[in-house]
Amino acid sequence: MEIRKIVNPWTGLDGYNCIGCSPDNPFGLHLCFYEEGDDVVCHWQPSENYQGWLNTLHGGIQVLILDEVCGWVVTRKLQTAGVTSKMETRYRRPVSTDAGEITARAHLRELRRNIAIIDAQLLDDKGVVCTEATCTYFAFPKEKAEKEMFFRDCLVEGE
Repeated sequence: MEIRKIVNPWTGLDGYNCIGCSPDNPFGLHLCFYEEGDDVVCHWQPSENYQGWLNTLHGGIQVLILDEVCGWVVTRKLQTAGVTSKMETRYRRPVSTDAGEITARAHLRELRRNIAIIDAQLLDDKGVVCTEATCTYFAFPKEKAEKEMFFRDCLVEGE
C-alpha cells in the first residue's frame, strides 16, 4: 500500500502554533502525518520530557496524539477543518518513553452530515495496541473552514 506524506496546509501561517503539529512550536510534538489507504498515520519518538510515571508516556500526551491524528482525518479525508466535540479513550497498556517509535493510526468510521466519527489507535514500537480512542468531530462547512480556520486544500506530496 502506498504511503504518502500529507502536506500541512497551515505551515507558514502567521500565528499557527499548534502544540501537536506546528513545526515551529518549540514545546510542540512536531507531528507529521501520512496517508495510507483509508488511514491517516503518524510516527513519533517519545522522550522522557513527555513522561507521566517513570519511563511511561503521560496519558494526556497520548490523548493529544490521538486527537491530532483524528483531526488530520478530517483535514485530509473530508478536506475541511473541524473541532473535537467528544473523545472516548481506553488505555490498554503503558507506552514506554525509552523504547522505539510509536505509531498513531486513525480512519473515518462514519459521517453523518457534518459529524465525523473517527477511530484511532496508538501502537508501541512492536505494533501492540496500547491506547484506543473514538473521536466525534464537528466538521466545518468548507466556506467556514476557509474563512475562520484559514483552511486551504490538504494535499499529499506529489499532488
